[in-house]
Amino acid sequence: SLKLGRLYRYVKLAVLGSLAAALVLNTHSLLASLQRNELSERRFLQLNKCPACWGTSWCRKFLNGQLRLESWGRLRLLDFFNVKNVYFARYGEPREGSRRVVLKRLGSAQELADIDTKICRRATGRGRCDLLQALPATEFASLNGDVRLLTPGAVEGWSDLVHCPSQRLLDRLVRRYAETKDSGSFLLRNLKDSERMQLLITLAFNPEPLVLQSFPSDEGWPFAKYLGACGRMVAVNYVGEELWSYFNAPWEKRVDLAWQLMEIAEQLTNNDFEFALYLLDVSFDNFAVGPRDGKVIIVDAENVLVADKRLIRQNKPENWDVWYESKFDDCDKEACLSFSKEILCARVTVDHNYYAICQNLLSRHATWRGTSGGLLHDPPAEIAKEGRLEALLDECANPKKRYGRFQAAKELREYLAHLSNNVR
Repeated sequence: SLKLGRLYRYVKLAVLGSLAAALVLNTHSLLASLQRNELSERRFLQLNKCPACWGTSWCRKFLNGQLRLESWGRLRLLDFFNVKNVYFARYGEPREGSRRVVLKRLGSAQELADIDTKICRRATGRGRCDLLQALPATEFASLNGDVRLLTPGAVEGWSDLVHCPSQRLLDRLVRRYAETKDSGSFLLRNLKDSERMQLLITLAFNPEPLVLQSFPSDEGWPFAKYLGACGRMVAVNYVGEELWSYFNAPWEKRVDLAWQLMEIAEQLTNNDFEFALYLLDVSFDNFAVGPRDGKVIIVDAENVLVADKRLIRQNKPENWDVWYESKFDDCDKEACLSFSKEILCARVTVDHNYYAICQNLLSRHATWRGTSGGLLHDPPAEIAKEGRLEALLDECANPKKRYGRFQAAKELREYLAHLSNNVR
């Protein structure tokens, strides 16, 4: 163990030394990068990739210099650690002042390169090509101005969002598409050729912007607010610190956050629009908390499956009206979830969101960054002694009786509301 400890220290010193040397050797370029505003550069935004990009609605703001990366975000040397390509920036409006926003490339450098490769292979059979020349030969251009509607048969299975799309959902996506001047129309042919391709490429490779646009925060949906895009850079509203930063917050705060998480699970499962939005990736990094209102918001919506309950009732697939219970996944990895997309698409009553929140965030089964016990770890002595909270969390994560999770989730929401004085 002593040898390992020494080896660890040597490796740590070597890494720090290498970073220091790189900083010294690149001092001039570092200073230059701190002074430059790369967000006003077309190459950095990958605007040349359009229409194989996410949009252009915010290009004027980017190119006019209204957005600037925050200090450390300007150092390209640190991109090695920024695997998800998420940046924090300041956005300024003359009358509104400056505010913080989050910029996303919607994929790692390798994932973005894979998009180019896939487009080229679909068009030419080769891995490299001229994107602008290749796009007309892909399915993204086949839905041209003669096509009236975006239909399920054209895009079904392209991504989680449209794993089982209904016409009602697709009309909603087109009508609320924010990267066009003609938003408000569900007619696909009303979009320009470039706008149609941008919409379809976003739908196929990372539909997060479309989730944020179609289920906007302004209407009460628990997602970050979509602002706009330029090239392969999307801007969303900055919400606050990640949920993870509240892991050791005071008990009262954690109870309130837990109650909000269960309310989000309920809202996404049962709502007046009869769209069930199932979270397929649930971890502490995918949620953030507003610093002023303490509101929990979903900040990563790439893996959201939308099922249209009206369509399920209409088509009546096998066992459509049988309540579906998600199977507990006792794996040794972080953020495990067990689910069947086909079943999520074919049942009206599903407990998946309750299961995902309880198992991966709240209960003793939740593991993240070397911790265990979930957000509700170490309750006060009187609550631990009563045992009700632990029993409800266990039943919600790993039910012992049939349909136990449905009942446990309902009682857990009520119990957390009582504990946090959020009874409504």
